[in-house]
Amino acid sequence: QLQASGGGLVQAGGSLRLSCTASGSIFSVGSVGWYRQAPGKERELVATLTNDGSTNYAGSVKGRFSIARDNAKNTVYLQMNSLKPEDAAVYYCNANGVTNEPYNYWGQGTLVTVSS
Repeated sequence: QLQASGGGLVQAGGSLRLSCTASGSIFSVGSVGWYRQAPGKERELVATLTNDGSTNYAGSVKGRFSIARDNAKNTVYLQMNSLKPEDAAVYYCNANGVTNEPYNYWGQGTLVTVSS
């Protein structure tokens, strides 16, 4: 259902934009979000965006990351600026909500590596 892309290797201070494309128009219905999991750590919330446009960011990324949605392209983006080595992780996109029934989809993850 969800296909994440855009990860890669970047130097500290650099930028990346992650994309998550859905096979249907689910992003316009419910909430979307990005999560990340670093080696040896639990998966953590990075940013969420509700269907009414409300956003929520982890304190560690606030002011540096930005989540946005393009309903026409069924795509959610995570713009990551001023990257730090501690931002390195596998990033996962998520979509959840209710259409005919509740749904909760995860993308396959995209790896972000930040060199110091």
